[in-house]
Amino acid sequence: MYDVTALGEILIDFTPCGVSPAGQRVFEQNPGGAPANVLTALSKFGRKTAFVGKVGADMHGEFLVSVLKENDIATDGVIVDENVFTTLAFVALSDSGERSFSFARKPGADTCLTQEELREDLIKESKVFHIGSLSLTAEPAKGTTFRALEVAKENGCIVSYDPNYRAPLWDNVNAAVEGMRSVLSYVDVMKLSDEETNLLTDKYEPEDAAKVLLEKGVKIVAVTLGAEGALVCTREGSVVVPGYKAILVDTTGAGDSFWGGFLHKLLESGKRPEDVSLEEAASFAKYGNAVASLCVEKRGAIPAMPSLEDVVARL
Repeated sequence: MYDVTALGEILIDFTPCGVSPAGQRVFEQNPGGAPANVLTALSKFGRKTAFVGKVGADMHGEFLVSVLKENDIATDGVIVDENVFTTLAFVALSDSGERSFSFARKPGADTCLTQEELREDLIKESKVFHIGSLSLTAEPAKGTTFRALEVAKENGCIVSYDPNYRAPLWDNVNAAVEGMRSVLSYVDVMKLSDEETNLLTDKYEPEDAAKVLLEKGVKIVAVTLGAEGALVCTREGSVVVPGYKAILVDTTGAGDSFWGGFLHKLLESGKRPEDVSLEEAASFAKYGNAVASLCVEKRGAIPAMPSLEDVVARL
C-alpha cells in the first residue's frame, strides 16, 4: 500500500545561478515538476510514495529517475521513452525570488504517457492519488489522467489536485480555464494559489473561490497566500492560517512543499476529507506553512524539501 501516488510531470528546472567568466548567465540543473516535488516532501516525512509519468531516454531522464530513487519514491510507474526528450523548464528569478518560466516541451516526455503505459495497480494500492493540471495540456497524457482518476475513484482513493497554472503551456487562457476545471468533479482535496482563484471559479477573493469549489464537491480547499500563509475552507467555514517568517531565496516548489506537508498531516489523521473539521484542516495548513517556509530558504524544488526534523524545529 502506498500513502500517495502522483501522476504528472517530472522535469529539469534550469535555474540561474550567477554569471560565467565570459559574462553569460549560468543555469543550475535542478530536478523538479510539481507532482514529484509533492512526493519528495512526503517521502522526507516517511511516507511511502510512487510516481507515474514519463521521461526521455537522455541524460536528464536518467538523472531524474536517479533523483526519485534517492528520495525513496517508487519508480515502477516511470516510463523511459527513446522517442521524446525529457521536459525542461528554464526559470528566471526576480530580485524578490519570484519566478517566470520558459519551457522546452514540444512535445515533452511528460505529455506522452499513454493509457496502455499507465500502471493502474499503483493507483489501486494508494490511499491518496495526486495530480496537477500540466498533464491535462495535451494528449495522450490528458486521456491517461482521466483514466487514472477513474481508477482512483473506483478504488476509494482520496483524490488530491493542485492546478499549478503555467500560462506558456496552454494554447490560451480559455483553454487553461476549461482544462483546469475539467477534473473538479473527481477531486476531494485541493490546493491552489491566490493567483489561480479566478481561473478555477470566476471568483477573485480566496474565500469566495473556496466556497464555489466546495459547492462543486471538493471537501477541503486550501488557497496559498504567499508570505501571508494559507486560507483553508471546509463545510464548517474558512480560516486564514498565518505563515512563518523565512529568509526568501527561491520560491520554486513552495506550494508543493506546503501541500506535501498538508497531505502528510491528513494521512496522519486517518480521516476521510469529508470528516475533517475546520480546526483539524487549519492544523494541517500550519504544518504545511512551516514546510514551505523552509523550502523557500534554499534553491531549487526537490533539493529544497526539508527534513521532518527541520519542520518540527520550525514549528
